[in-house]
Amino acid sequence: MSGLRVIVVGLGVQGHKRRKFAGADFVASVDPVNEEADYKSIEDVPQDAYDAALCCIPDAPKIALLNDLIGIGKHVLVEKPLWAEDDREIEALEALARDRGVVCYTAYNHRFEPHYMRMRDLIASGELGRVYRCRMFYGNGTARLVRDSAWRDHGSGVLHDLGSHLLDTAAFWFGRPAGDFMVYASNCFENRSPDHVVIGSEVGDIKIELEMTLLSWRNHFTCDLFAENGSAHISSLCKWGPTTFTRRTRVLPSGRPTEDNETLEQDDPTWEAEYAHFKSLCLNGAETDLSGDVWLNATLRGLGETAVSMAAR
Repeated sequence: MSGLRVIVVGLGVQGHKRRKFAGADFVASVDPVNEEADYKSIEDVPQDAYDAALCCIPDAPKIALLNDLIGIGKHVLVEKPLWAEDDREIEALEALARDRGVVCYTAYNHRFEPHYMRMRDLIASGELGRVYRCRMFYGNGTARLVRDSAWRDHGSGVLHDLGSHLLDTAAFWFGRPAGDFMVYASNCFENRSPDHVVIGSEVGDIKIELEMTLLSWRNHFTCDLFAENGSAHISSLCKWGPTTFTRRTRVLPSGRPTEDNETLEQDDPTWEAEYAHFKSLCLNGAETDLSGDVWLNATLRGLGETAVSMAAR
């Protein structure tokens, strides 16, 4: 096929973004309650009217819907995380996508953040030498919105929501960490589910600490990476900009390091870039690989049980 015709399933905040950046590829929307949608059910959409579905839906129905769409030969992009009660459900989804020759892609749009890509490239270059420790913080101020939601304030809360981004970022930069993560702290300050969680991994060469919260009234992201030949730092994201990348080069035996700063003040480029990436995968016949989703699913499930238990004490 020379183009890609897409439908958006779930016309909420993310669905509107996906529709916008699909541009001329967008053909229809599906939502059971939003009157703006073209259809109320996926079964109502003619199968010959589209090639791919952008699925912006809650976690519970994801596996069933993706199985249905892939089963009829449709490519799918699904918002993170790809959650399943059993890891084997994700493995079966991968096998089905490969059998049908379609792409099943889980969206982690932060991978397309300019400074995330710069950090990945710097780490891969080896210029930092041995990486010792990486510390990330991701916070927003959505505690009240989550608490008032009919479906969001449950389970492991912020761990599932923001923790999936942080864990994916760690894998994006370093490869999947060899060691297990553990919960350092978990609290329910305002919500029924954990709204502030700190996790980390002390196993392997790189020590990782990830903090996430719904109680940061100014949305913010920071990263501090410490290494043999210097350090690298990110402050904020494009959507909350300005965002700054700082690289410090160590002076031996000691002294103030040389410093290089790059600050960007621009619109969030990640949604458009991710859609272009997904479209390219579909048009070029890429093979589905959900092994990262299996790892994330198992990691989040184990951490979630501990986080909920710890927060209840």
